Amino acid sequence: MSITQHCLAVVSGTAGGLVLGTIGGGGSILATPLLLYVVGLRDVRSVIGTAALSVALTAWLNVLPHARAGNVRWADAAVLTPPGVVGAVVGQLVGRTVPSHALLFLFALLIAGIAARMIASGRRDTALREVASRSRPVLRLGVAGLGIGVLAGFFGIGGGFLVVPVLVLAGGLPPVVAVGTSLVTVGALAMTTSVGYALTGQVAVGTSAEYVAGGIFGGYVGSQLAMRLGSVRGRLTTVFAVVLLLLASYMLLTSGPPLAHRLLSVSTGKADTSIAVTTVD
Repeated sequence: MSITQHCLAVVSGTAGGLVLGTIGGGGSILATPLLLYVVGLRDVRSVIGTAALSVALTAWLNVLPHARAGNVRWADAAVLTPPGVVGAVVGQLVGRTVPSHALLFLFALLIAGIAARMIASGRRDTALREVASRSRPVLRLGVAGLGIGVLAGFFGIGGGFLVVPVLVLAGGLPPVVAVGTSLVTVGALAMTTSVGYALTGQVAVGTSAEYVAGGIFGGYVGSQLAMRLGSVRGRLTTVFAVVLLLLASYMLLTSGPPLAHRLLSVSTGKADTSIAVTTVD
């Protein structure tokens, strides 16, 4: 990597941390696109492994202040995390069998789904608070953890956008406590994925450290902004969701056509060797 790329890794981490600290979510989902399109890492699987390590370290670093504030329910994290780790192992093994273009295409669809959920989430805040006092069914948390783990391992993400709603709806935790508790699980899932990729040399540890360093700074600035913005945070969340939709559209345009062409070739029985060469890892 060039000096410029090292600097861009720190800047990218700062951007991800700033988003996470300001609106309370979405920062980890940016790790893969930032490392791919801004820093310029070429190998998609190396990007996934590096992003997973960055997400894991960032999540665990943020557990400490939440734990001091009493916003971590360790018992719920202990129920959700083990099956999630198992799922993450399965997910990353399955992800290795999927061509790079297909991974990016599916990841773009995931980003679009997250953006849509962020836009709609404001309407469900009251409903989430109404179920905050419900009981904590262990089986439901375990099954949810397994499913989230598969998704996290497949895409190299932490899965926080799913863990928080599960802890609120199935675990009965208040939203603030769910966020703090989710970081334990998110860190474990992302670290499991990163270890799997590290075993095959597909994790850039130095780049990850630079990204996390930027994320710490960005997270601090974002948290300070969040305390001053108040109700404006809701509008910022909507703006960020629109940005995610634009990013997903770009990723679909750049990864979708080769994938669609290949699927069409398979379905018609006409192999296109040029496409096969570019999409097979």
